[in-house]
Amino acid sequence: MATYCLTVARLQLALGHGVRRLHVSAAYRAKASVSMSRFEPSSFVNYERLQSNVDIVRKRLNRPLTLSEKIVYGHLDDPHNQEIDRGRTYLRLRPDRVAMQDATAQMAMLQFISSGLPRVAVPSTIHCDHLIEAQTGGVKDLARAKEINQEVYNFLASAGAKYGVGFWKPGSGIIHQIILENYAYPGVMLIGTDSHTPNGGGLGAICIGVGGADAVDVMAGIPWELKCPKVIGVRLTGTLSGWTSPKDIILKVAGILTVKGGTGAIVEYTGPGVDSISCTGMATICNMGAEIGATTSVFPYNHRMRTYLEKTGRAEIATLSDEYSDLLVPDEGCEYDELIELNLDELKPHINGPFTPDLAHPVADVGAVAEKNGWPLEVKVGLIGSCTNSSYEDMGRAASVAKQALDKGLKCKAQFTVTPGSEQIRATIERDGYSKILGDVGGVVMANACGPCIGQWDRQDVKKGEKNTIVTSFNRNFTARNDANPATHAFVTSPEIVTAMAIAGTLNFNPETDYLTAPNGEKFKLDPPYGDELPLKDFDPGQDTYQHPPADGGSLRVDVSPESNRLQLLEPFDKWSGGDLENLKVLIKVKGKCTTDHISAAGPWLKFRGHLDNISNNMLIGAVNSENDAINKIKNYLTGDYGGVPDVARHYKANSVYWVVVGDDNYGEGSSREHAALEPRHLGGRAIIVKSFARIHETNLKKQGLLPLTFNNPSDYDKIRPDDHITIQGLKTFAPGRPLSALVKHSDGSEETLVLNHTFNETQIEWFKAGSALNRMKELQH
Repeated sequence: MATYCLTVARLQLALGHGVRRLHVSAAYRAKASVSMSRFEPSSFVNYERLQSNVDIVRKRLNRPLTLSEKIVYGHLDDPHNQEIDRGRTYLRLRPDRVAMQDATAQMAMLQFISSGLPRVAVPSTIHCDHLIEAQTGGVKDLARAKEINQEVYNFLASAGAKYGVGFWKPGSGIIHQIILENYAYPGVMLIGTDSHTPNGGGLGAICIGVGGADAVDVMAGIPWELKCPKVIGVRLTGTLSGWTSPKDIILKVAGILTVKGGTGAIVEYTGPGVDSISCTGMATICNMGAEIGATTSVFPYNHRMRTYLEKTGRAEIATLSDEYSDLLVPDEGCEYDELIELNLDELKPHINGPFTPDLAHPVADVGAVAEKNGWPLEVKVGLIGSCTNSSYEDMGRAASVAKQALDKGLKCKAQFTVTPGSEQIRATIERDGYSKILGDVGGVVMANACGPCIGQWDRQDVKKGEKNTIVTSFNRNFTARNDANPATHAFVTSPEIVTAMAIAGTLNFNPETDYLTAPNGEKFKLDPPYGDELPLKDFDPGQDTYQHPPADGGSLRVDVSPESNRLQLLEPFDKWSGGDLENLKVLIKVKGKCTTDHISAAGPWLKFRGHLDNISNNMLIGAVNSENDAINKIKNYLTGDYGGVPDVARHYKANSVYWVVVGDDNYGEGSSREHAALEPRHLGGRAIIVKSFARIHETNLKKQGLLPLTFNNPSDYDKIRPDDHITIQGLKTFAPGRPLSALVKHSDGSEETLVLNHTFNETQIEWFKAGSALNRMKELQH
């Protein structure tokens, strides 16, 4: 009965208000053991509003529209008057719903509480997936996480109840898999406080990763701003077969576009090859589109999506999607800003890494490349799962590889971990025997959570600093990302290739051509993997893990103890002084790649995501200082001593010395974590000056009242010295499209003026003047 209740509630929350009545599917209705009269199972898909807006915009633009344009422009706040120019104008949008994972939800809910609003204006959910550390196995790890994080979970559950936000308890699964199973559908627009929110594009949705302040805007009912995306088309021909998987498509595309090639664009997949990819396979491709900097990725509606919707209890949405199918595919003759052609008949299995997700190699070549570069060939650990590759099909294909090895008497030479994407996936693969096969070959099934993918991994088999190789089916492999060891060479590939390499124990193994040796001396090759796209039986929903918010939570309390070291209520940031920002110190000039992991590390720091002052002790501790090539060692120019980046920043702030960070290309790539913007603001930062920004981080900085600025001439980066003082000029006439300037004073007495570009619009300039977007929201309430 509980499962049925939750299904109804999820269906009701999955859909925006509109004009088309839905009924709970017969498959789920059959599971009910109580009277239907206890529930209100009707809800709506607002395809008619979407169609109306698209018709208005198509008439205005007088041209065919891409699929992503249809969905994005279909959610415009004012389709009649909105200026639309790809890559230039800012769109004001009305997303249908919000999703937050527990690490980012803490700050998002703290900001929502600070807004003073009584209840969220759109359907919203919190998902507890980030705070569970992988140690020994799912059951024990989950129990330990519930004990350690009780204060945070209680805060999120009570805040959700008070403000009308659904709460998915720890153990329910990874946010993106839950969204795919429950909330995504063709044509919906969803924003999520995690960079891999685009996973939902596998179900024809526009799902975009944002910072918590953006989520607060949407939850407050304020139109949400997004720079009008360009559109990159990827035309797929041919058919996936053999060892080639959906993961190989995005691994190949990442190699073509690099980690910043998708910045400011939506990647839209088209062509006859699309129909050879499962719905969850399409989700895998969209998920890892975050690694090329794309705003999001999306696939056109097809029969694979229809089948997935039916299997997950949403047959009525599939029926409506069929009815509006012309709305859910690109127009004939639409144009892309860039078009990539990919023949799936010719695509080979890929493996990307180490240290960056765009370093692409065919599996057939990676052994030789590793030998040439001195990368360790021995695979210490193989890890499958994560939000990218933890579907029923993924687990089935991995199990089919494992079963072949078991039949010959072989087990994994490497350690092997398995992370189910959701409680529904865990329960179903256990019922259908996949878990037993993966366990028998040497695998350990972890909790339904992010785990090692985000650094929540208590790894014990190697010491920190020991050079080693791991292969994963994850999405990200930045230095020290998975295990906090900067010497770990992490490679990303498909679950089936991970399984094969874990069995072989070496990177120098190509399952298409190479042989394994059974204990009896027999040489054998692995057959290509196979896995059912969806279970032949219905999914087993597993345990009840969802808390629906009460109809009225106004009388409920959300307490945050002043003595807590995990949670801290927010104090407003100071407003702009009204003049130029004078004599700012260069806190650190960062050299090379600087992701949000470098700016605000995850792993053990996740426990402080709800306490701004405590988590600020990790600010930029992973960034490389250009002065000495050291990590977390910068000069304090007030004392002359060297110290950690947060320590020096705190000393400057205590002495009313404000500062800037200078950085390289694609600064802030990776996670959506807004802590990477909150921490510099909290510790006295005023501007971040770089060659170029990743999209989400640039927006997060603006939201918190910082100035994200770029060198008009990228070579001006080389002119900045660690002991410089910088005055940012032109703020009294701060306006869209008008550059600012930096007066740079060197210690030898010389000066030079550099031109600094920005992408602020008028609304965002108001954020800066008010001190933050949240401050501005509160001003507008009075």
